[in-house]
Amino acid sequence: MEIKTVGIIGAGQMGNGIAQVAAASGYHVIMQDISTQALEKGMTTIKTSLDRLIKKATITEAQKNDVLSKIQTTTDITTFKTCDIVIEAATENIDLKLKIFKQIDEVAPAHALLVSNTSSISITKIAASTRRPEKVAGMHFMNPVPLMKLVEGIRGLQTSDETFNTVKSMAEKMGKVFVPAVKDMPGFIVNRILVPMLNEAFYTLYEGIGTVEAIDQAMVLGTNQPMGPLTLADFVGLDTCLAILNVLYDGLGDPKYRPCPLLIKYVEAGWLGRKSGRGFYNYNETKK
Repeated sequence: MEIKTVGIIGAGQMGNGIAQVAAASGYHVIMQDISTQALEKGMTTIKTSLDRLIKKATITEAQKNDVLSKIQTTTDITTFKTCDIVIEAATENIDLKLKIFKQIDEVAPAHALLVSNTSSISITKIAASTRRPEKVAGMHFMNPVPLMKLVEGIRGLQTSDETFNTVKSMAEKMGKVFVPAVKDMPGFIVNRILVPMLNEAFYTLYEGIGTVEAIDQAMVLGTNQPMGPLTLADFVGLDTCLAILNVLYDGLGDPKYRPCPLLIKYVEAGWLGRKSGRGFYNYNETKK
């Protein structure tokens, strides 16, 4: 099937990134969120991202304006009645995602594909909440979406070959490398490997083995990673890290995925990382 209009649920860091890349690839985009403030913030982020590309001479001012002209914003989910595909990029919460998929299943046209950007939750379970499970798949974009090449593709038990091939073609048109997860298992490929590593960094701090700075410096210099695990966790969002760990712990039943108590406390305190101004580092002050 041909994709012309793309609906996106959520104007946060993932949603606005997907919207930018989709519009830059020639799709008409409808980005929906529950508040006009969230939509305005999302569009501001897109404009800032495009301005950076202009400074790098990657795009022109005319190309920036063309991308922006292709993005429509709305708080009304019924606008998705014109979409060929709807990509959900909401918070990593299973109850919220099931509610959203039931809603978009009601309003999206019968031919439309319904896709989740979930980083850990079962596509099979999400698909079962709709009347079109064969048209549901996972497209796990990486953050920041405009810069990261990977899209992790996940097919649920019910996902049809046509649906999976269509989302693969769409990802490739958006300039991404589509890597399929062979099984719909908690965390898929990337987060099954990455998040437990981050959790070990949390435990390393919790147990007093090293300071925040020492842990990050050791991993950058010792393993040649571009940033330390605690810096990365702050960038991802500590609430997102906790949500993924809970999915792994509950879904696989293995104690090695038990979230670090320090991470839980930070999330309870509202210390969620860069987006809240405080995580393992304090972003309201100059980071040392």
